[in-house]
Amino acid sequence: MHIIIKAVSVGVHPNPSHNNTTGKVISFMAKQYKLTPQRLQELQEELNYLKTVREREVAEQIKEARAFGDLSENSEYDEAKNEQGKLYSRIAEVEEILANYTIIDESVSATGVNLGSQVKVKDRETGEEETYRIVGSQEADPMNGRISEESPFGRALLGKAIVEIAVVEAP
Repeated sequence: MHIIIKAVSVGVHPNPSHNNTTGKVISFMAKQYKLTPQRLQELQEELNYLKTVREREVAEQIKEARAFGDLSENSEYDEAKNEQGKLYSRIAEVEEILANYTIIDESVSATGVNLGSQVKVKDRETGEEETYRIVGSQEADPMNGRISEESPFGRALLGKAIVEIAVVEAP
């Protein structure tokens, strides 16, 4: 597929100097998650909820299931323990993201397509025009016009200027 970039909004750049307030040393091998300030706040709120409200709920489920007696044939206990495993897995995932994130600085302008740019593209074959925002992988939602910078489409658009042609291999 060949597309023409029709318009680009004010671009953004990741801010590599975000303050790591966790006190943890960030490994150079760790993946850097690119987040908008809004997504960062959502993840912080989710982690707080998971570690407080949800963890207590799951602990109560386990306590109630233990009261049913024999744990070897207790499906309620098994289900509660599975839920606890999912909870701890999600907590670890969110903590990993929060320990290794880069904030997208939306105040920096750009001359081409960058992370955070809103891009209007036109398919040269069909003439169809669509608008997308280039975002980090944690915020990608293709059905709502939010394309990951790591996707083939996102990679093809990055760095392109207005009216420049980008070639994208798509099914």
